[in-house]
Amino acid sequence: MKRHWAKLAAIGGGTAAALVLALDLAFPLPRMARPDPGPGQSTLVVLAADGTPLRAWASEDGALRHPVTLAEVSPLYLQALLNYEDRAFRWHPGVNPKALARAAWQWARHGHIVSGGSTLTMQVARIVDPGVQGKSVGAKLRQILRALQLELHLSKDEILTLYLNQAPMGGMIEGVEMASRAYLGKPAKDLSHAEAALLTAMPQSPSRLRPDRAAARAQAARDKVLDRMQTRGVWDAATVKDAKLERVFAPPLRAQWLAPLAAERLRQQRRPDEDALIRTTIDAGLQMRLEQVLADRIGVLPVKVSIAALIVENEHAEIRAYAGSVDFGDASRAAHVDMVRGLRSPGSTLKPFLYAMALDQGLIHSESLLIDAPQNFGGYAPGNFQADFSGPVSVSEALQRSLNVPAVDVLERLGPARFAARLRTAGLRLRLPQDAQPNLSLILGGGSTNLEELVGAYTAFARRGIAVRPRLRESEPLVETPLVSEGAAFIVREILENGGRPGAPFRESEQRIAWKTGTSFGFRDAWAVGVTDRYTIGIWMGRPDGTPNPGHFGANSAAPLMKDIAATLGPQQLAPRRVPATVKAVPVCWPLGLAENLTAPAECLQHRLAWTLDGSTPPTLPDRLSGTGLIDVAWVDRQGRRTRPDCAAASVEPERVEFARWPTLVQPWIEPDERSPVERLAWSGDCAPRTATQGLRIVGLEPGSVLRPAPGHRQVELALQAVGAQQGLSWLLNGQAVGGVGANGGGPLKLTLARAGSQSLTALDGRGRYAQVKFSVQMPSAP
Repeated sequence: MKRHWAKLAAIGGGTAAALVLALDLAFPLPRMARPDPGPGQSTLVVLAADGTPLRAWASEDGALRHPVTLAEVSPLYLQALLNYEDRAFRWHPGVNPKALARAAWQWARHGHIVSGGSTLTMQVARIVDPGVQGKSVGAKLRQILRALQLELHLSKDEILTLYLNQAPMGGMIEGVEMASRAYLGKPAKDLSHAEAALLTAMPQSPSRLRPDRAAARAQAARDKVLDRMQTRGVWDAATVKDAKLERVFAPPLRAQWLAPLAAERLRQQRRPDEDALIRTTIDAGLQMRLEQVLADRIGVLPVKVSIAALIVENEHAEIRAYAGSVDFGDASRAAHVDMVRGLRSPGSTLKPFLYAMALDQGLIHSESLLIDAPQNFGGYAPGNFQADFSGPVSVSEALQRSLNVPAVDVLERLGPARFAARLRTAGLRLRLPQDAQPNLSLILGGGSTNLEELVGAYTAFARRGIAVRPRLRESEPLVETPLVSEGAAFIVREILENGGRPGAPFRESEQRIAWKTGTSFGFRDAWAVGVTDRYTIGIWMGRPDGTPNPGHFGANSAAPLMKDIAATLGPQQLAPRRVPATVKAVPVCWPLGLAENLTAPAECLQHRLAWTLDGSTPPTLPDRLSGTGLIDVAWVDRQGRRTRPDCAAASVEPERVEFARWPTLVQPWIEPDERSPVERLAWSGDCAPRTATQGLRIVGLEPGSVLRPAPGHRQVELALQAVGAQQGLSWLLNGQAVGGVGANGGGPLKLTLARAGSQSLTALDGRGRYAQVKFSVQMPSAP
């Protein structure tokens, strides 16, 4: 209060002071004249990590403001403002007597107001109190009184700060910082001489001098300020000449929004008592590059298809780029639906976690033998995306090729409930239909999750097995959860990135990315997730309404986009890759799966080099269809032929020989020279062998047949039947599924063959028995 009375005395003695004080009490300052105008009066602005505005929402009075302090504004702007508008600002009491006298003389001479004699304080009075606006003498007097009142209550710096934050800058924009960001794309602290002059001139006529609509008029007004600065000796002639070379131009304001759905998300989460400036972890430059990559894809997207993309920095779990839709302005693609958080089927993107958990449980190593063949898991009979089967495959191959049947096989042994619980603990929740329990379909996309949770879990492959919850705000805590062991994370990442081949050299100088795709049932969702040392990148592509997008799947749509985004990130290698102490490369043998030094030479039918965890080389998973293990028994007579103990014609006391056999379901894919030498022995003529084909045969095609089209045709048509099938039947042509029938296997198979060359047709029943016919097709020469 003493300071106020001192100011009153300076204004004009006791009588004047008493009058001003009375008026001050009768007409208090408007709300907007306070340094902190209170909630609802500040623009809500969501910022990138470097302070770049991503998106802003108008305050209750419809203005867009970005509050700043004097220290956050370029000194060039303050120079231009004070020297152009009010050189006496620092010493006058709110009004400039000299300027007012000049304005009064001009009014008396011309009969109307020529110049208002306004000080910056008087301009602030007009800004904070619309009731004192106008050019009449009465309005001018009210401005003077408000200016004196402002000087009574506020310091010079506080008054100047009010101007910086509320000066009209065209349309809804107020204040130098918001104008600088909106029109110039930079903070006000980085203004050049030309830009400082432009923003000084704009409040003179904000609607006429907007650089996005009237660039020529704005440039002329800017040059007037530059000339004044030179005339008054503030800036030299060379500086002003260079400044005038800068062309005034600003793009449409809406085009400058960045990460609009991320900003909207934070706006919805904001509490009413929180600050109006929300700083995010988003990298503005990276966000712009991401949005440009997505914009380049719009022209080739089918109708109503959108894209969501997320880039998370691994070390601190910070979201660096966020695109909830492909184009925020395209309503036909449901642009306002944030698919970073949309719940969708993840397809095959969960398979890396399955194999990592199986490694930790000691069920597999990287080259464990898995079975890619038709199987029935208690009524659930999955197939592969390409509808073909390869027989024996390794864990590395099954994961790289995203084979479905081996993954379901491993999940059944691990347990779907355990799998889902482990993911949930690490932040990746699989939503199931009401009252449903985790089942084998989970690994093929039988639950729902979102892109954010999926990316957070994938960071574990770059963070020594520790998953994170992605952070969009700097103030959010870092939430880390162990998901798999460091060794399991390393092995799975090597499989996805380098093929899982321990002998292959690390590509330290190249862009390394471990990636996995996924496609949900009916082509509704296409996914790709990639992990580098520095970032984890996630892509979702599809229709937000959940309708199919035929022909688009993870590998052909999402993966190329993910790689293009990764290419914009620059070098990703943070340090030379090191193999964890728990991981070793060990030679192993198929079909048993054990370490080579633990396998008899005769039982090592195929050599492999595997990544193993904690020194363990677990054996091949038990054969589901055989009551025995993979060590089988044969009897050999004295002539070196196979026989059976129960054969009446067997030689006296045949020798009992143990040998390694392949799992029952992969037998159709195993060539004779890949089998144990014991299995290749001829049988004694009087002792019929008990083979996998016993009781099952193919009717309608003889082995070794050469088939040709009928005259005038370009294809071969066949009608075949399998006799003796039990527990279902699958037909495979060159490993690709071509049909299946019921439990009795009695239905016919109709084949149309249009490709010349060797062919292999296999009938495989539910008991693992098979019949196989090899033949060839010849096509007539073109006329």
